[in-house]
Amino acid sequence: MAVYTDVGDADLEDLLKDYDLGAVLSFKGIAEGVENSNFLLRTEAGSFILTLYEKRVSEADLPFFLGLMEHLAGRGIRCPLPVKARDGQALRRVAGRPAAIISFLEGMWVRRPKRQHCAAVGRAMAEMHAAGQGFEITRVNALALKDWPPLFEMSRARADTIEPGLETFVSAELAFLEASWPTGLPEGVIHADLFPDNVFFLKDELSGLIDFYFACNDLLAYDLAVGLNAWCFEPDNSFNVTKGGALIRAYEEVRPLSAEERRALPVLARGAALRFLLTRLYDWLSVPPGALVTPKDPREYLRKLRFHQKVESADDYGDGLHG
Repeated sequence: MAVYTDVGDADLEDLLKDYDLGAVLSFKGIAEGVENSNFLLRTEAGSFILTLYEKRVSEADLPFFLGLMEHLAGRGIRCPLPVKARDGQALRRVAGRPAAIISFLEGMWVRRPKRQHCAAVGRAMAEMHAAGQGFEITRVNALALKDWPPLFEMSRARADTIEPGLETFVSAELAFLEASWPTGLPEGVIHADLFPDNVFFLKDELSGLIDFYFACNDLLAYDLAVGLNAWCFEPDNSFNVTKGGALIRAYEEVRPLSAEERRALPVLARGAALRFLLTRLYDWLSVPPGALVTPKDPREYLRKLRFHQKVESADDYGDGLHG
């Protein structure tokens, strides 16, 4: 979440003419994140999020994202719902951008996840994977293995300004992953970005999953690998096996991993770490001046990737996973 595009009073007034949401009580930008322009909208009908979709989100993908949230919510997954206008459509245009009003979820994201938070996320992820079965629209992962080399090319020339030797390191890792990436594993709809700031809790109870704008069809175990990267490292970038074990065990209570998925998990975790290293590297070098957004340090994922390179099996990710 961020603000790249301002929404003026006239823009907001024109938009809300299409809805039955009552008078505006407050409206303000949300500064977290790096993808879209987001605003907290409070009206007489309640609280909502207005999202303007920016450069990395293709307008052609929006029916998938908005439809997926409806599909998941209809199957018991706690996630935002697109608010439809009087014409029955959720997608609009505001300030020259595609836009949608989304329902507001109560809760806060946790800055320092504990073991129970990781377990709740693992369970919710598996439930989401199960609920996603049968969703008829499909979307190819736009940030999959094949997309990482061209993404890196956009930052390669300045990579070593972030960390000496980074260009050589990433080139070698790309070659390894292209030779080692698993095939034939179970696939389905994945969130692909289930970081702590995309999961809300109320009194340590998970209250909702948000920000489905990287969701796609891909390997289900890759989503778990993203979760290990996002939830199970400490601030000093050491991996916490208690958190890792809690996340994986809770996931498997809903959807057990196959033997092939467990064998592939270290490679998938390396890939997930590299994917976020590359997007953070690009954002760090490319955020437009004046944007109300703070880019995230790519070096965090360089350190995580170095950890995964030393992992020999899925057992190394959690206490009590042996056997």
